[in-house]
Amino acid sequence: MFLRDDYMNTRFEYLYRDAGNFKNWGDIIFANPSDIPISVITQRAHKTLIDQSYFVARKADIPDLHFPDYNNDLDHEWHEFHLFAETNDSPTDMKNRSVDEFLQDLHLASKI
Repeated sequence: MFLRDDYMNTRFEYLYRDAGNFKNWGDIIFANPSDIPISVITQRAHKTLIDQSYFVARKADIPDLHFPDYNNDLDHEWHEFHLFAETNDSPTDMKNRSVDEFLQDLHLASKI
């Protein structure tokens, strides 16, 4: 549990884009007790993601956004990074990770 309340939390927005280009959006809020600037968080993410954009959600321990009618012939595991943004909203990550800890998991989720 993070006890400081004088820093902004960080919203991670991502999506799943199916073979028909239909999109399902999600977001998770992480604590940012180290006050890492959004520009640095975004740069770190781009450096680790597949083609600077893609990762496997289940490997990052975040909700999978696949549609219920998953088609093995057309669909895939990759989710797409959209953005990081500052927020005053409370953290929603089920593992209670900081954004720095999440970036480490995102790195692992981007390994092919």
